[in-house]
Amino acid sequence: MTIQLNALNKTYIGSNNKVCALSDTTLTFTDHSFNIVVGKSGCGKTTLLRLLSGLELPSSGTIEFGNTRPKIGFVFQEPRLMPWLTVSENISFSSKKNLATKSAISSSNIAALLITLGLSNFSNVYPAQLSGGMAQRVALGRTLFQNPDIILMDEPFSALDYFTRRGLQETLLALFQKERKTIIFVTHDVEEAVLLGERILIMQNGNVTADIPVDIPYPRDLAAVSVVNLRKQVLTGIE
Repeated sequence: MTIQLNALNKTYIGSNNKVCALSDTTLTFTDHSFNIVVGKSGCGKTTLLRLLSGLELPSSGTIEFGNTRPKIGFVFQEPRLMPWLTVSENISFSSKKNLATKSAISSSNIAALLITLGLSNFSNVYPAQLSGGMAQRVALGRTLFQNPDIILMDEPFSALDYFTRRGLQETLLALFQKERKTIIFVTHDVEEAVLLGERILIMQNGNVTADIPVDIPYPRDLAAVSVVNLRKQVLTGIE
């Protein structure tokens, strides 16, 4: 499902000033694509995701999803897990709204997700007992359990150490190649952008200043000439 943004604007009005977080943005996100939005803090990346998710309304402009609004999942920077629920219960939280319809299919989906995310041995563990990386895996599992058409991700790995972050990047990439969900992933990490994105959008001051298609096969090696050159291109665009 194609997402079309038409002259999208978002202005926040404070007591003494106006802040333009997104300015006259026109973009198209194609179905089954992995899109990275990269830029410095305050450039409008998160605002873009919040508008796409419906958490914020635009000041002007439109977002078009086609004839039917897609199911959208959101993975935040913090895991935001329910501390009184186990790993499995957090993943299947959306099904708790209608316990009468919960079936063996849901249980099998949870089991499959636990295997995919490397959490099989932590099914009955509570969030306080998890590392940061495992908690973020649970948050990703909770989103995937809903089987969304579009996954929005707001710097989901930024608070993690390098090795945990790389592991989760590899997990996400494997999931993308298997499921082909449409992903819009916000980051300020240029290495993360060049490792994951099929397309890299650079934002500055509420504007998309560069739209870079990436034709480098997965998995990518940061030392490869093509990846090094892409990294330089992105850095130049941000600076």
